[in-house]
Order: sequence, then C-alpha cells, then structure tokens
Amino acid sequence: MKRVVRDDARRKPEVEEAAADSILGLDARVEMIQALIPLGLEAVKEDLERAVIELVGPRYQRLPEDRRFYRWGSERGSVYLADQKVPVRVPRVRDVHRNQEVRLELYDRLQGPRGADAQLLQRILRGLGCRNYRESAALVPEAFGMSASTVSRRFIRATERKLRELTERDLSGYDFVALFLDGKSFGDDEMVIAVGVTLTGEKVLLGLVQTASENAGVCRDFLRSLVERGFRYESGLLVVVDGAKGFHKAVREVFEGWVVIQRCRWHKRENVLQYLAQSKRAAMRRKIQAAYQEPEYAKAKASLQRIGKELKLQNASAAASLAEGLEETLTLHRLGLASELALSFSTTNIIESIQAHVGRLTDHVDHFRNSDQKHRWIGTALLEIEPRLRRVRGRHHLKALREALQRELGIKKRQAAA
Repeated sequence: MKRVVRDDARRKPEVEEAAADSILGLDARVEMIQALIPLGLEAVKEDLERAVIELVGPRYQRLPEDRRFYRWGSERGSVYLADQKVPVRVPRVRDVHRNQEVRLELYDRLQGPRGADAQLLQRILRGLGCRNYRESAALVPEAFGMSASTVSRRFIRATERKLRELTERDLSGYDFVALFLDGKSFGDDEMVIAVGVTLTGEKVLLGLVQTASENAGVCRDFLRSLVERGFRYESGLLVVVDGAKGFHKAVREVFEGWVVIQRCRWHKRENVLQYLAQSKRAAMRRKIQAAYQEPEYAKAKASLQRIGKELKLQNASAAASLAEGLEETLTLHRLGLASELALSFSTTNIIESIQAHVGRLTDHVDHFRNSDQKHRWIGTALLEIEPRLRRVRGRHHLKALREALQRELGIKKRQAAA
C-alpha cells in the first residue's frame, strides 16, 4: 500500500507504515483499497503480487525444488473499487501437490462492490441521471461503465431500502413534545411530511403521505399510522400547522384531549395581506408582526383586535381572515412561552426548511413516472437530510413547554384521577 500514501514531509516513517500494515486484517485492507480511487488500482496490483509472494516466494530467487506452489502466468480479471468495476491482470498460482489452481483470497474479496448502491444513490440524488451515469461515473479511466438499466435497478433497490427505513422505523423510543405537519406540492399531488421534536430538541423525520390536497381523511390515517409505529403523545403535544382545515380536523380526531395547536403566524399574516392592495401590504405586515412580538398574551391579542378593527374599514375580507383561527396563532402566548420559543414553534419554518432541502435533491427530476418513484425519491431525500438537522432553538425551554401543555390540558389531574 505504500504507493497509495502521498509522499510528502508529513509522511510517517517506513517502520510505522510497515507495522500498521502488518496488523491490518483482510477486511480493513479491502475497505482501504476500495476507498482509494483511482490510486487504489495500483494498490490492488501490489497486494495481489504480495499474496503470490507469500505463497510462492519472490521472483528471480532460487527456491526449493520440492516447493508446493508455482507461478502459473496470469489472466484477465476485474475488481471493484467502491462502485467501479476495474479490469486487472490477475496472477495465477498452481498447487502441484493437489494439481489445482489456488484462489487468491484478496482477489475473491474484491469481486463485489462495497457500498456501491449507497454511492450510486448519492450521485443520482445530486443530479447525475441514469442515462449519463455510464459516461460520468468512471472515476478510473479503465473502469467499465454501467448501462442505464443496471444503474436504474441499483438505484431503485437503494431507494426502496431508504423508504422502508423511514416509514417503518419504531418511534416508541422517542419522547416527543411537538409535531410539525405541512405539505409540499409535487405536480398535481401534495406530499404531507411530519417532523417530530423531542424533549431534548432533536428533529425526527416521521414519514410522509401522498394526497391530492391536505385532506382530513388522509391526514387522519397518516397520523394513526404514526401512533401504530409507537408515536407517543400522552404527555402533551404541541402541534404546529398552517391554516389547512384538514390538518386541524385530523389532529383533533386522532389526538383529542392530548394536544394544543399552534397555528403558523407567518401563514396567517400572509393570508391577510393577500386581500390588500400592494401599496398597503408593507405597513400592515409591520403592524401584525409587531403585535405578535408582544410577549404577553393579553397585549398581543388586544393589538391584533385593534388591527382587525382597522382592517374592517379597509377590507372586510382581510379582517375576517385575521379573525379566523386567531386564538390558535396565540397559543405560545397563552402558554407563557412566546418569547422563549417563538423562533422555532410559532411558524412552520422548521418543516418548510426541510422541504426546501428536499427540493434541492428532487426538483431536477422533470417527471415522476409513478407514485412509487415519487415516494422513494422523497423518502430517500428526507433520510439524507436528517443527520444534518440541528436541534431546535430554545430547546432549553422544552421542559417548560411540556409543563405548560400539561397544565393547559389538565393531564396531571387526569392522571391523578385515574
């Protein structure tokens, strides 16, 4: 392997390199070789020769005449470096005692791609299509390309595994304090995505469902499937949604008595502004925003009611839009945590940020052939995003949120009575 290590001033002494080489197991050496492209090809040749020397002995040296193993020329072969199939000349060894060829263990171990589907998945998700993979994937000049059908089969296999991982994983080990629901449009369909927030502030992607709209029946079945997978809500749950009535109805039916809904303030404000002339929107946006930034519930509600009276003189439809569901936009105020948790829990920004990341991985797909393809792509994109999600802002106040939810819902009284 010494040719693979870059020769510069920071290179470790040969003694250390040899010592490390001697303690590496076969699996470790195989993984190291397959990770080094394209220099790994040279390492493969060296290691195959080393394997022959261990059996036969060095070239051009006098060896015992009664030796058991002899060099037997070479033949064409191939090995995988990551997901690249690379042709090599494979040295052959003959066992004269048994009169048969000796298989080189290292060569056999390099016959299968390691992590190939995962690497292929990463490339296609980032914009490399199946049709041009054959030309684009060859990281080693000598690499064999793969046909579009082969790439497609491997990609489908990898994304199916990802989708199952997302939609079937057990949720019973999480202690959730909040749930976000929102939909993302994909052509004529809406893909509803659910994100849970744990008591320690981690964001957990729970699953997705396809629907023509934010339909109450579909959302109800989706939420029940989360419960069947172990989603726990009996300690009190804050559910953050936009103004879709289907979401509200489904949440009330499935979690009745155990949840408090926080309506997205951003959606509320923008829904009101769309009724107004363009010239009046900026000033009204500032007023509504200032009202919501009042830390006390009574003051915030009074400010919004004054704005409602002002809107009634300008546009009765805008005033009606503000009044509809207004109390649910003030849930955090009512719980006494408007200042502490407004950044993360007063809007659906958390889930919309995730949807934006999904879009960066899926928007280059011009046409989804079927529903299965759509589910696989989105499910895979969600799992690609999840490890990079940061914990929510204000996470140190989530225990206070749970206590406030339990007071609001009377959970402790119910538990004591039971």
